[in-house]
Amino acid sequence: MSVITGIIQVNNQPLNFEHTKMLKNEIKLFPADDIQTLQKDSVFFGSVRQWITPESVGERDPLYDAERKLAVTADAIIDNREELFNRLQIPLNLREETSDTELILLGFKKWGEELPEYMVGDFAFTVWDEKNQRLFGARDFSGSRTLYYNYGNNHFSFCTAIKPLLSLLNIKNELNEQWLAEFLAITTVIDTVDASITPYKNIYQVPPAHSITVHKGRIKIKQFCSLRTNKKLKLKSDGDYLEAFHDVFSKAVKSRLRTHKQVGAQLSGGLDSGLTASYGAKLLKKQNRQLHTFSYVPPADFEDYTPGNLMPDETKFIQKTATYIGGVNAHISDFEGGDPYSVIDEFLETLEMPYKFFENSFWIKGIFEAAHNEGAGVLLNGGRGNLTVSWGSAPDFYAVLLKRLRWIKLYQELDQYSKISGGARLRRVPSIVKLALPSINGLSGKAEAPLPALINPAFASRRNVYEKLKDYGLDETGWFASQDIYRHKRNHFEEVFHWNASSTVSSKLSLRYKVWKRDPTNDLRVVKFCLSVPEEQYVRNGMDRALIRRAAKDLLPDEIRLNQRIRGVQGADWVHRMKNEWAAFLFEARRVVSDPLAKEFINTKKLREAINNTSATPKSEYAVDPDCRFLMRSVIVHRFLKKFT
Repeated sequence: MSVITGIIQVNNQPLNFEHTKMLKNEIKLFPADDIQTLQKDSVFFGSVRQWITPESVGERDPLYDAERKLAVTADAIIDNREELFNRLQIPLNLREETSDTELILLGFKKWGEELPEYMVGDFAFTVWDEKNQRLFGARDFSGSRTLYYNYGNNHFSFCTAIKPLLSLLNIKNELNEQWLAEFLAITTVIDTVDASITPYKNIYQVPPAHSITVHKGRIKIKQFCSLRTNKKLKLKSDGDYLEAFHDVFSKAVKSRLRTHKQVGAQLSGGLDSGLTASYGAKLLKKQNRQLHTFSYVPPADFEDYTPGNLMPDETKFIQKTATYIGGVNAHISDFEGGDPYSVIDEFLETLEMPYKFFENSFWIKGIFEAAHNEGAGVLLNGGRGNLTVSWGSAPDFYAVLLKRLRWIKLYQELDQYSKISGGARLRRVPSIVKLALPSINGLSGKAEAPLPALINPAFASRRNVYEKLKDYGLDETGWFASQDIYRHKRNHFEEVFHWNASSTVSSKLSLRYKVWKRDPTNDLRVVKFCLSVPEEQYVRNGMDRALIRRAAKDLLPDEIRLNQRIRGVQGADWVHRMKNEWAAFLFEARRVVSDPLAKEFINTKKLREAINNTSATPKSEYAVDPDCRFLMRSVIVHRFLKKFT
């Protein structure tokens, strides 16, 4: 709900007036409903308030408790407010007017640095303990809100954004080559494996699920939340699992509707966003409120080149979902004129770093903008659903049955799966064997990386980057060495770097458009529940993603709920949209090849090959071509480097 910032002079000397002035000037550039500051001796806190929840309207932040001598500033929406109210014994007549910032202050009084362990929601906050001259801060388990900092020359500064910190006189604007090396070497959408660094050498970030303590000239970073997947929930019946799912998911959705503004939801033709929208719409109806859904589709002149099991244009499914749910104001747009090339500079300015998700950049921006224009304060989303509520890959589960020699169960499942998905059951056996026993008969369980690494091999060697990536399960291709999806799932929730890139995008777009993306499939309570559910609940009777399909009965139309044959795919039209920009795009790529700055970091040999392999006439199917994607990523990184220098 805000941009927060501050400076602590650790030697008890007065603050530099120029520093506080610079921070104030920088944060004023963000859209705001209110701007507040607090200054006491060697401490300055500032906050740009964006009023999203009812309690945030006119709230005090930064907030100072004169009795305890505690100051707090928070960028937070807390979702387990009732639980915290009960634990803290807050009187009933005070609860409705208590802001989340106040709740954090009250929680810190009781639990101190253990406070984040009790919180559910999206948050980044700092608390200054004046008596003990100690600063404490934390970032939620998935890093939904950003928190950057610098420490040097006897002062500690922090901010939601990077640019305000770089404005300070004592912070040098230097490129962090380690961050850039990891970003270029990793070929997935992950930015880096070190979640504490940024593209700027002197700017660090508190990693997701971590807290920071600054005391007596020392900084301590501590992980307060670690998600393990070993303990399984044991209930009596399938119905009990569904009841438990509905209970935890409805709480997650309900807590994310807390706004005095309109409620929006991203809606595709699939299960995750559909179920989220359905829950949201039904809960809002009880409040005599309407849900606004926002959907992206390709332009009318786009010619579908994708296989028959993929659906770039989900208009039909989106409309069926919206009609079935009822009470929905559906906004379906092709975002005419939008393309990933034209928004590069805008995204670099907003994100303050390069990015890899360019295929979807223009419509993600478009949905935030559309939600803002409709007066939405929150934007529901089902982004984490594939690993939580809609988990359940049938082929991978069948590979587990094969390895465990459960032949009868496997035969029954294959028979039912084939009837639902089409085709003979035995034709799937080779692929299942490949998943179960990748080393048998020369079969490889490792998927080919989608595109070459961007990094100059000499730069990679100088930074020794592949040795570091190896420690995190990535090999010399910049891709995950293991293709075991169960291992990937465990790593995703146990290694915090997986969360960083997507969380940073959502956080910074929310600040720009005053619309907070809220994902109930990423609710900590939902995540813990889904990790505890036995695998047999996720794949059963030939049905993949079985838990969400059963839970969505009477909430989504069966054509969508039971669909196992067609899958929506987004961003397939990115090259088609760039047909008027294609010549400029290729011209810029050639400039990257000849730039000495690019040659130092980017693999310009591969880039030159990619240019030679790319036609001067764009074709829609180039959207999945590794060379074209390599070109676009190179252009984005080069623009960042030029902007940086």
